[in-house]
Amino acid sequence: MIKNTLAAFILLMSIFSCKKEASKTSVEKVERDTISTVETKEDLFKPIDTTCSSKNKTEDYIAALQWLQHKTEKEIAQNSPEQNDKLYEDYIKIREKYTACLSENLGKVLEEYVNYYDSETNSYKFPENIKKLIAELKKGSLEFTEVGEGYTEIWSVPDHYFSVFKNKVTPDYNTFIEQLSKESEGLYSADAGLVISWKELGERTVFWENFIKKYPKSPLIPRVKEMYNSHLHDYLFGMDNTPTHEHSDGTLYDENREEFNRIIKKYPNSNVAEKSKELMSLFDAKVPEEEIHKRININ
Repeated sequence: MIKNTLAAFILLMSIFSCKKEASKTSVEKVERDTISTVETKEDLFKPIDTTCSSKNKTEDYIAALQWLQHKTEKEIAQNSPEQNDKLYEDYIKIREKYTACLSENLGKVLEEYVNYYDSETNSYKFPENIKKLIAELKKGSLEFTEVGEGYTEIWSVPDHYFSVFKNKVTPDYNTFIEQLSKESEGLYSADAGLVISWKELGERTVFWENFIKKYPKSPLIPRVKEMYNSHLHDYLFGMDNTPTHEHSDGTLYDENREEFNRIIKKYPNSNVAEKSKELMSLFDAKVPEEEIHKRININ
């Protein structure tokens, strides 16, 4: 009797174990099938070509941008920081191509965008189709940006690239991308004049000078030097509609003299401070402006 009971118990346990294993196998199969289906859908998606075509719709470009970001983020997770430096360069080039095509297709909208501004309320009043378009662009981390003189362009939102590559690249690239995201938060200039303050321009110029000193062997140096020289020129001489001095008699404006003295005091050992001192001395000595440009020798 005991033997029969024991045999029955062993049989029941065996059946339960088989059912449990079968259930586990079934669940694993469903999970594998689900993953396989997702991967298949992703693999089957073919983004549109970066060659512009009027046949492509706004949603086609947005879908391509979303696919590109997702694909890039998956690669970033598997790459070394050095590999991600290269990936960043490729990513930005492809995004810019898609954005250029999108801008071409939406040329009429870009031309009329400024007309939606209501000066009485100091705000934009968009019709429904433009509201939908703005929402669609946002899906691709893009936005309409007025750049002055009635022109509007499509730009990536300021923090897009840093949000994708933050702390996933080498230190020089991380610093570079982060600073660009900050500087992209507003216009630098518009209508041939500086938009940011002289103080902000001074700080940015010193930042790029320090970048060159800290990362002298970075592959980014050629680009950074170009930005630095451009910033330094604007800081010292201004732009057409926001000069640092009176062209008629070569007198420095008080606000610029104050700014130069501030930068000299805060960053006494910087090249920006040295050039500022030199510029003030030359203007005070009434040296002709053309000659001052030659002596300062920014490049």
